[in-house]
Amino acid sequence: MKIKHGMILAAGLGKRMQPLTNKKPKPLLEIRGSTLLERAINLLINHGVEEITVNIHHLANQIEKFISDFKSEVKIKMSNEQDLLLNTGGGVKKGTKEFKDYPFFVINPDTLWSNKYSEEIQSLEKVYFTNKRPSLLMVKKELSFDNSFKGDFNLKNNLISKDEQNQYIFTGLQIMKNDHLAFINKNIFPMNEVWTKLINENNLGGLESNQKFYHLNTLEMFEKISSLSSID
Repeated sequence: MKIKHGMILAAGLGKRMQPLTNKKPKPLLEIRGSTLLERAINLLINHGVEEITVNIHHLANQIEKFISDFKSEVKIKMSNEQDLLLNTGGGVKKGTKEFKDYPFFVINPDTLWSNKYSEEIQSLEKVYFTNKRPSLLMVKKELSFDNSFKGDFNLKNNLISKDEQNQYIFTGLQIMKNDHLAFINKNIFPMNEVWTKLINENNLGGLESNQKFYHLNTLEMFEKISSLSSID
């Protein structure tokens, strides 16, 4: 089976990237001539995703124009959060309603995605269908370019846990279905609430990434990654 739907989280304010994000939304910042949003879109399209939702809030008109100008046969639509930010979980819940019972990818463009992740997105899809549970792509802290991350989770036998000491970072790519969000009866909530419930039920799967992890979460990190002579 192939997953044909995807959601890209592009509604953040990008405050830690100011002043770059004062006049340009963070997903439209460029590394090596490609925007962060374009990298996320291309990873999904190259995998075979046919319908993508992008949520928007900060400087939303720029993202709308970018999508309008983006040449692709894939259906890309906006999930508008201009009036009210819904946080990560709420944004996904709203933006994926039309996906109905189909599983979908959720991807955060803060990560520097490239075609090096092509095999891993395939493997994550396989893990999802094999174990029939929501699945996250994880990476060991040692592979992060930014060494300040404390770790989000632990991973053993494709099952995620959260402990006092955590060795893995969430890369920003996951697979789930709408029924994993339906139990939350509010519009604004973080994805962490969903993950906590799934972990408590031993129902959050994971796959380890072997890629060097580049995450553009601050202006300092954006400048450091931009200045690299090569990206592994």
